[in-house]
Amino acid sequence: MKLTIERTDLLRSLGHVQSVVERRNTIPILSNVKIEADGDMLSLNATDMDLDIVEKVAANISTPGATTAPALTFFEIVRKLPDGAQVELEALGDGKLTIRAGRSRFTLSCLPTEDFPVMSGGEYGHTFSLAAADLRELIDRTRFAISTEETRYYLNGIYVHVFNRDGTDVLRAVSTDGHRLASLEMPLPEGASGMPGVIVPRKTVGEIRKLIDETGDDVDISLSEAKIKFAFDDAVLTSKLIDGTFPDYQRVIPVNNDKEMVVDRKALIDAVDRVSAISSEKSRAVKLTINGDTLTLSASSPENGTAQEDVEITYGADVIEIGFNSAYLLDIARQLDSETATFVLADAASPTIIRGVNDTGTIYVLMPMRV
Repeated sequence: MKLTIERTDLLRSLGHVQSVVERRNTIPILSNVKIEADGDMLSLNATDMDLDIVEKVAANISTPGATTAPALTFFEIVRKLPDGAQVELEALGDGKLTIRAGRSRFTLSCLPTEDFPVMSGGEYGHTFSLAAADLRELIDRTRFAISTEETRYYLNGIYVHVFNRDGTDVLRAVSTDGHRLASLEMPLPEGASGMPGVIVPRKTVGEIRKLIDETGDDVDISLSEAKIKFAFDDAVLTSKLIDGTFPDYQRVIPVNNDKEMVVDRKALIDAVDRVSAISSEKSRAVKLTINGDTLTLSASSPENGTAQEDVEITYGADVIEIGFNSAYLLDIARQLDSETATFVLADAASPTIIRGVNDTGTIYVLMPMRV
């Protein structure tokens, strides 16, 4: 194998695939990236056995072939080469990959391509397309609520499924960590009808979000009972799904809350941010006292003292005092896509619905805490 490629092109693609590789591996081949040159394209492939990414990039190939090289070392070398450099890659079949650029020369030890696992095959029962902007929104507005508690592994991802709202099927994405819940809906794409409900793992969510950051094209999504595949531009990401049952989250979304508060979103974020500076690192508790046209935010801690701030609101129900984790409250408020935030409450012990004005497709639920 022998080829020449522009350093910027190689670095971009290599940056995408190497992030899948785990830093500590007990299986040596999983530390490597598979490099395959054919025609006028260089294919880079990395996997951790749960997640697999293949990205192709144009290159000037004089001799086709394939090898594998240590992904992180390869990436670091290319990253440190001068911008605009022409990078020459050569593998002579002696278990070595030579990298040349200008006056620099590196030799990396390789492992046989036959040892590299193949994960991208198999049948997919459902295929549909989402605009990259819609997929970015779906991820950005739900992933903050994904649980990091490994024992509840079935919460370690975003649950994507078909939901029937008032007789119309929509695509719904839900995440929860038991303290807060995020739910977003969008029109059901053609081809998604009848798809199984799937839990897309947290690492997969993070990787696909990075990959689609710059694309404006549609993303083709294929599903089976066990795997999901995202294809766009010159990249394909394949991932195992979480093998578990997502809980009946509908029971968590309250339907009888009868008190509604409307508040300027930015004013709320700024006030919570300031007041929470006094709360203890452990609880991060902030108390909301809702009375007439005033929301009073307060926090206290034995070590630091007290803080209080008033915010103007629209509210027409009885006085209510309720406590929230300030970090969770800020996470939700920052995701709302409107100038105002609507809080639909019941009492101090019941979950609260938070949503943007006229944004019926997105719902956030926040559990209260004692303050």
